This record gives sequence, structure tokens and C-alpha cells, in this order.
Amino acid sequence: MEEESKVAQEGRLSGLLPVAVFLILFIGSGVVLNDFYAMPAVVAFLAALAVAFMQNPKRGFEEKLESVAVSMGQPNVMIMCLVFVLAGAFTGSVSAAGGVDSTVNLALSVLPSGIVLPGLFLIACFISLSMGTSVGTIAALAPIAIGIALKTGLGGPLCLGAIVGGAMFGDNLSIISDTTIAATRTQGCEMNDKFRENFIIALPAAIIAFVAFAAIGLGSDYHIEGDLDYNLWQVLPYIAVLVAALAGVNVFVVLIGGTVLSCIVGVALGTIDPAQIATVIGSGPDGGGGIMNMYDITVISIICAGIIGLVKDNGGIDFILNAIRKRVKGPKGAQVGISVLTLLVDASTANNTVAIVMAGPIARDIAGEFSISPKRTASLIDIFASVMQGIIPYGAQLLYASAGAAAAGMVIAPFEIIPFLFYPYLLAVCAFISIAVKKNVSE
Repeated sequence: MEEESKVAQEGRLSGLLPVAVFLILFIGSGVVLNDFYAMPAVVAFLAALAVAFMQNPKRGFEEKLESVAVSMGQPNVMIMCLVFVLAGAFTGSVSAAGGVDSTVNLALSVLPSGIVLPGLFLIACFISLSMGTSVGTIAALAPIAIGIALKTGLGGPLCLGAIVGGAMFGDNLSIISDTTIAATRTQGCEMNDKFRENFIIALPAAIIAFVAFAAIGLGSDYHIEGDLDYNLWQVLPYIAVLVAALAGVNVFVVLIGGTVLSCIVGVALGTIDPAQIATVIGSGPDGGGGIMNMYDITVISIICAGIIGLVKDNGGIDFILNAIRKRVKGPKGAQVGISVLTLLVDASTANNTVAIVMAGPIARDIAGEFSISPKRTASLIDIFASVMQGIIPYGAQLLYASAGAAAAGMVIAPFEIIPFLFYPYLLAVCAFISIAVKKNVSE
């Protein structure tokens, strides 16, 4: 009995076996096939769940199944999944209304020709903050960045570094980003509270990155050619959603309102057929977006919650918490532990949303142990997931940047972009400085 009590207190390393199985399958397939997206993450998670069920034979299958169901059905998990669905509905409807093209063209039309490199960074910040997607921002701007590089003599990797950095700025902060949704729901805080906590750290990093790009690109000049038509009505839903969220309006109301507004704008401008409203909400204008685009991350979130439930029952979470307790002293050390944990999980999964979903429950337990506020923890896990996701050469962001460069006629390997990712590096530095200097993290 005494030995069992000690094990329960210290946890078991074996409890983390399902996590190890997931990482081995996911990373192993990526290394063997030279493609980190060859194996769907949901398949690797299902294998990990099966391993979790096979552990601890003293517990009956029905008892384990109940633990999984309870963990999957936690209010924060279900709310997170519903927000994912609503975010997909908004993205599908606003895209169909023409909001994406108008937002990109609006940003490009105001690009200052004399400061083209920092201008690229600012435009990427604006677009990603509006659309809530770093990959979408990079896909839209990569060919333009390469065109600028070819006509100004600025290096292609440098221009791509500017748009990737800007894309990660918005991905980290946007209230319709799936990373923000995951971070706030796993920690149980409001989006506007997390935004304010996050913005204080991200703004200095963005300003320094802007200055760095301005200094490097001083004197370069380039004028965007081609049709840059935009309609401010099509941009309005993005602005309305951002303003409402920052004003503290409930996220469900914000996203439902944004979807309705997008449909009204689309129908009024003739970009959405009234008979196709349900279709564009469900699958987007191209059949691959909308709510359907959120299926994977929604299912992964539910399965991951079930795995975490069994991992916790088997002592895995207690093992991590005990290991951190032995190595940290107080809230500052705990924040560093949460940050490093998030970095490692994202490096392993190559997906910042999945990393937040996996690390979130553990981070919440650590935060509770050391009296760290939910908004602070949400900010840290979102920041460090974005930092790692923005710099790993096998992540979607750098792969899309490389592919966009190739499509525009310039071969650039993801590794070549890494030295110019000023913003992610600065964001990490600013976050660690914030950990060092901020005294009150409990409010």
C-alpha cells in the first residue's frame, strides 16, 4: 500500500508510453518517407489510444473506456470543438464572399514602395491577423515575395522570411486562429484576456523585426503590378469579428455574427448564391474549406483528450509534474517549464494546434501548481508553439513558402529561410524576458 501511494504521488514513466508511440509513428514515418505529413496525425493518435487501452491490465476495459469518455467529454474540450466548427463556418463564408482576395489586395495596394521589405512583413501581419491562418497568408504572399526579390535584388529567402514572420504574428494573435481557440479553451480563459497578455509580448518583437527588415531593405523599391481590386464591404466581416472579440463579446456570438454578416455581404455583392449559403458554410467556396476544414483538428482534439485521460490515470501526467517540481523553483521556473514543454511537443508534431491540444492539459496542471493565471499560460503555450512552428524546416509554413517560391520560378529550400525568421526568434526572446521580469502572473 505504501509503495502504491508513492508511485501514485511520483507518477510512472510508463504512463507516457502512448505519447511515445505517437511520436515514434509520426516522426518515424516523416523520416522514412521524407514527408512529415505522409501519416495523418489522427491515425497515429488512434494507435496511441490503442496502446493506452492495453496498459494497466488491472483495470477493466469498461473502466478505461469510461475514463476516456469522461476526458473526451470535458466542457472545455467540447466548447473548443464547437468553436473550431464555428470558426470553419466563418472562414468558409467570408472566403466565398470574397473577403480573402479583397483583404490581400487591400494590403498590397497600400504597400509603401520605398520600404518594400518591412512592408511585406506588415502586410503578412495584417492578413494573418484578419484571416487567422499563417499557411493561407504564406500561400497568398509567397509568389509576390519572390517577384519582389527578383526585381529588387533582395534575396528570396530574406523576402520569404519577412512574410513567414508576419504570418506567425497573426497566427499567434488572431481570435479566429485555431491555435488561439485551442490555447484559450485548454486553459479556460477568455480570448480577449489572452490577446492582451499575448500582445504585450508580441508587439515589441514585431517592432524590432520591422526595424530590422527596414534597415536591411533600405532603398529597395518595387511597385506591385496587376489587378489589385478590393471591396471594403468584403473586408468588413474580418474587421467586425476582430473588434467584437477584442471588446469582449462571447466568441460564439462573434463567430455566428461574422458568418451571418459574411453571407449578407456575399449575397448583396453577388459572390454567394443564396441557394449555396449552406454549402459555402459547410465546405467553403472551393469545396475544401469551411466546417469541413475543421474536421481533422476537431477529431484529433477529442481523441487526444481521451489519450490524456488514460495517460493521467496511468501516472504519466504526475510523472511530468513531479519531474518539473524537482527542477523548477517557483512560478518563473514553471513558466520556463511550460514553454520548453510546448517547444518540444511542437517540434515533435510539426503542428502548433496539435501541440497546444497535447501540451495544454499538462500546462494547466503545472499552472495550477504554481498559481499561474490561465491567460498567462494560454499566452505562453500559443507563443512557443508559434515560435517552433515558424522555424522548423519540416513544418507546413516553411514548406508552403518553399513551394510558393518554386511556383514563382525560384528554388529555395526551407533551410535557406531559417536565418531570416527574425520575428519568431524575437518573439521567443521577448517571451523569456517577460518571464524573467514579470512579477505577478497569478492575475
